[in-house]
Amino acid sequence: MTVLEQLKALLDGKLTLDDAACERLMGYHALLLEWNEKMDLTNVPEEEMALRHYADSLLPLANDQWFKPGAKLIDVGTGAGFPGMMLAIARPDLQVTLLDAQRKRCDFLSAVCEKLSLSNVTVLHARAEDGARGALRETMDIAVARAVAPLNVLCEYLVPYVKTGGYALCWKGPAVKDEIEAGKKAAEILGGKAEELVRLPIEGREHYIQPVKKIQPTARRYPRKSGTPSKEPLRIAPEENKKKK
Repeated sequence: MTVLEQLKALLDGKLTLDDAACERLMGYHALLLEWNEKMDLTNVPEEEMALRHYADSLLPLANDQWFKPGAKLIDVGTGAGFPGMMLAIARPDLQVTLLDAQRKRCDFLSAVCEKLSLSNVTVLHARAEDGARGALRETMDIAVARAVAPLNVLCEYLVPYVKTGGYALCWKGPAVKDEIEAGKKAAEILGGKAEELVRLPIEGREHYIQPVKKIQPTARRYPRKSGTPSKEPLRIAPEENKKKK
């Protein structure tokens, strides 16, 4: 069974990709295999990519509440393009920014955009904290990240990019259940509200989306300077945070 056949089976009854999206995705897949021979983009075996990379990235598109037509989206710490490049390939109407701190990954993503003529994708070489303090701050309808950091740290990376009414979407494994309480507190500090955890419909794989809705602007002091969120994660309630100012 080819990667595309595996993917269609995993998406069956949940999400449909048109022929153009399938062609773009297979073009991406070929480039990923080619570039992965000369640089470290993924250690997932090809036979597992349909499940662990492609379906995992694409299944949340079934939720229309998150991915509205024409939405502006940023993928923070995108790596080889998961989930952001997959979302851009499947939904050309989305305006997608792929942000990563490693230049070599950005070079790969730029090559993909050129080869596949992806006019809806912008590649940005920057750290998460730096990007959110600049022109992109609170301009996005959606901010996403996959396998980047614990939930409370991830909230500080993502929520500042999101405009009020938009969503930060965190792709998480089973460890998220131990991170939810700290994540909820961090979301509140940053102007968001963590909604109910959503399990992705993949049999035998425990993977989740933790949605955080932006309900008010993020205080200007967040995100803190580069490196601080991971070293000193937000752990306290908003009222306690105010006392420490």
